[in-house]
Amino acid sequence: MCVKSSLAALSLAAGLSLATSSDVMAQPPAPSTDLINKAVIGDLYKAFDKPVVKISVLSQNKKHANIGQAEIDSLDKQWREERKKEDQPLIASTLTNPLSSYLTQIQSASLGLYTEIFVMDSKGLNVGQSAISSDYWQGDEAKFQQTFPKGSGVFFIDEPEFDEDRQIWRVQLNATVSDGKENPIGAITVEFNLTELARRAAQS
Repeated sequence: MCVKSSLAALSLAAGLSLATSSDVMAQPPAPSTDLINKAVIGDLYKAFDKPVVKISVLSQNKKHANIGQAEIDSLDKQWREERKKEDQPLIASTLTNPLSSYLTQIQSASLGLYTEIFVMDSKGLNVGQSAISSDYWQGDEAKFQQTFPKGSGVFFIDEPEFDEDRQIWRVQLNATVSDGKENPIGAITVEFNLTELARRAAQS
């Protein structure tokens, strides 16, 4: 019985190993980020070159003109803690403002192409977003550091990531937000469903 049990255990272990290898093999290769071409980026600039974006960012820039790093860290900590609570004043005030409503509409109208959108002020703090983000301050991340400080017309495409839950590839396009006079005022991140973008490209 011990020999049989050992053989059974080995067979089970081998089966699990094969299943694990199969799962890894089942992950599709990432579509090329070259799919986010000039036409795609141009459409985004048109969608976000709107008064609601500029007015919202400029308003928060004025509000945060003299904010220090300690207060930024405090707001970011508050946001993270609110995510675990029912009472969410900072999150609620952000998600219900006009800019967030507009971003939510843009995401919905994309029919699955955009999975997340958020706009940051000149400090890297969220101004509006289409869904609750993990943090409130993006100033220490590449999405902000590779856009706003580098000036108008700058965009940065991050590395694709595979979403195990949805079985899709996601990638973030980040760009500087300007005031219409080539003055940088903030930044925007649009997360693409890269798998869906590839599907649409194949059909066109």
